[in-house]
Order: sequence, then structure tokens, then C-alpha cells
Amino acid sequence: MADNRAVETDVLIIGAGPVGLFAVFELGLLNLKCHLIDILDKPGGQCAELYPEKPIYDIPGYPVISGQELTDRLLEQAEPFNPQYHLQQMVEGMKKLDDGRWELTTDEGNVFQAPVVVVAAGGGSFMPKKPPISGIDAYEGTSVFYAVRKMEQFRDKHLVIVGGGDSALDWSLNLQPLAKRITLIHRRDNFRAAPDSVSKMRNLVDEGKMDLVIGQVSSLEGADGQLSSVVVKNSEKEEVKITCDNLLPFFGLTMKLGPIANFGLNLNENLIPVDTEKFETSEAGIFAIGDINHYPGKLKLILSGFHEAALMAQQAFRYVHPDQKLRFQYTTSSTDLQKKLGVAA
Repeated sequence: MADNRAVETDVLIIGAGPVGLFAVFELGLLNLKCHLIDILDKPGGQCAELYPEKPIYDIPGYPVISGQELTDRLLEQAEPFNPQYHLQQMVEGMKKLDDGRWELTTDEGNVFQAPVVVVAAGGGSFMPKKPPISGIDAYEGTSVFYAVRKMEQFRDKHLVIVGGGDSALDWSLNLQPLAKRITLIHRRDNFRAAPDSVSKMRNLVDEGKMDLVIGQVSSLEGADGQLSSVVVKNSEKEEVKITCDNLLPFFGLTMKLGPIANFGLNLNENLIPVDTEKFETSEAGIFAIGDINHYPGKLKLILSGFHEAALMAQQAFRYVHPDQKLRFQYTTSSTDLQKKLGVAA
């Protein structure tokens, strides 16, 4: 259940990818508190979700680093500033309050208020790829789900999970103890998931504790948004009907600008134009950093986003504390900053 009381903070960051995480560090050095909202179930953005093991070669100081290790390092760097993460939700609405602050609402009904908003959403929101099944829209949100937000809602249900990647296998294993019955459907008998997960799944199938069907969902049956069964065309081209209370298709994610397009910001080909002094948008107090922004000479590199975060933080301070003077300090020589980081002697 959503808590409709507004969460108040200095800076609200939309997106918990590498650039959003580094922004926490830069803002924290200036005593600005941050909350982050991300549609994924963990911080790290594309690095953690799409290529956690992929090597990255252009992060300063690291000849090579994986997407997951970079995420872990950035989380460690941000930790002294106690950022608050609000995951598996998406910002749907934004409005300006009479006092000049911004109020943002998520699809979970949570409300946030802050004088500064930083859009660090990469290429936009990660949106689920929908399977090409006729009539599936009528069941979405009631008995078809593209993400698991609360495991308990699937207790004692007949679950059909579709897919062959890590998400499909992980949720098959995690939900198996709760569900009345789980059927995993994949179009072939080879899986892209971690070998250990595949092995555990096959063991459960061998023990009769879940079902594996090689084939594809061809149609859905049900009424008033509630599924009763799915029809699967198996590897022998036969149609098999499977009892189903909830269908969980895990076909991967795609990037879309999503509700950000409706925030009232100037847009340039689905990117947000900013200045190159503060990386501020057409609205005062709203900044865009990382791949989501656009300016002459823009390079879509993580290190460019880090630079943008540092300059953004300077102006963010002036909005949050208009009556205070900003004093620039170096982490190498400032005992004050070193105390914040927990490294002072």
C-alpha cells in the first residue's frame, strides 16, 4: 500500500544508474541529501541489468571493470551519504508547488517533494518487452505481470512463467516455495540463465515440484481480467492447456522515454536539452545528466555523465541553500570532506 505522505528531501534523482549514483556522491560532498527512484529492482541501471559481466574499458583509473563491479564501487562511494533508494517504481507525474519546490508521484502512489530534481534516466525508463499474444492487454496488472514487486501476492497460485533468461529462472526458483504450482515455458530446451539456476530448476522438475514445458504460449483464456488457463503449442506442435492464475512473461527490457516525455520539459528527439554550465533543463531546478541529456558536442559516455554530475551539484546547492555561500573544496585536502567520507585521521 502506498504511503501518500510526501517524502521531503534536498534532491530527488530519477534513475539509479552509474551517473545517478555518482551524483549522490557529488551532492553529498555539499551536504545535500538524496532520494533515488528507479524502475528496476536494484541500483546500477544498464550496467547491472543488461551487462553486469561485460567489461568496460573507459572508466578513469580502471583499465577494465565489469558493469557490476562499477556499480558496486559507486554504491560504496555513495554509502557515507546515506542515499535512500525507491526501487521498482516509475515517476509518473511532476508538478511545481507554490513554494517553488517540485512534487513527483510514482506509479506506486508515493509522493516526493524537493527543490531540485535530477533526471539521470539514461535512455529513459526500462520497459518490459511484451509477448505477441492476442488479448494480453486485458489481463495486464490483474493477472499478467512483467515484474515481481510483492512475492506474497503469488502465494498458492498456479503460476506460468515464460522465458529462458535469468529473470525467468530466478523467479521460478524464488516463487516455487510459495506457489501452488509453477510451470516454466520456454521455446527451446536451452537457457541463457546462470548454469546453477538452470541446474536447480531441472532438479525441481525431476523431483516433480514444478513443470517445464518446451513451447510457446499461443492464446489466453479467462474473463474480466482474470486468467484461468494458457494454451501452449509445444515442441510437437500440439496445443496443451495449462491452468494459470497468473502469467509472468520475462522477455527482457527495452528503453523508452516513458512519462518523462510528459514532464513539460523541452525535448530534442527524445533527449532533454541542457546548458553546459549547470546541465539545467528548460525548467529551473530540474537538471538532466547522463545519456538522457543533449547539448552540442555531447558524448554518450559514463565519464561524461560523471563530469555533468559534478557541475550540476554546484548549482543544486544554490537552489537548496540560497542564503549560504558555496565554498569549493578538494577531497584530497579538506578535513571536513574527509570526515564526511569517514577517512579523516
